[in-house]
Amino acid sequence: MPTEQENYMRQALDLAREAAAAGEVPVGCVIVRDGEIVGRGRNRREERQATASHAEMEAIAQANETLGTWRLDDCELYVTLEPCPMCAGAILNARIRRVWYGARDEAMGACGGVTNLFMEAFPNRPALVGGILKEACGAVLADFFAGLRQRGKS
Repeated sequence: MPTEQENYMRQALDLAREAAAAGEVPVGCVIVRDGEIVGRGRNRREERQATASHAEMEAIAQANETLGTWRLDDCELYVTLEPCPMCAGAILNARIRRVWYGARDEAMGACGGVTNLFMEAFPNRPALVGGILKEACGAVLADFFAGLRQRGKS
């Protein structure tokens, strides 16, 4: 039987698949408060030609709007790929209490892949849990990049 965390990560995976279908790096994110999703996001950097259009940034903005506050200290964030430094910084500033991620990012990860900003002496550091549905999260990314390489050879 799937855990609550796996159910939320599956919803983030659905958003990652939407991103892939739109030609974006497949990352999806949901933000949860008291069992309810209050923010959703997926990568849209290509669509918007905007550096900050990451899944986490979109989900945080939607949660801010939904809840009417920038303080998300009673929220948890689920993301298919380990957050980058920009997104980890936004998570710290939003005061999100816990981050659940799927696949580790050895190239840009700021939660252990390259560095771990959540281990530094910032106030309001979130708890961190990695590896939630990591195989499924990793497969979506691997399939996307394999498709790009294949199209590049054609």
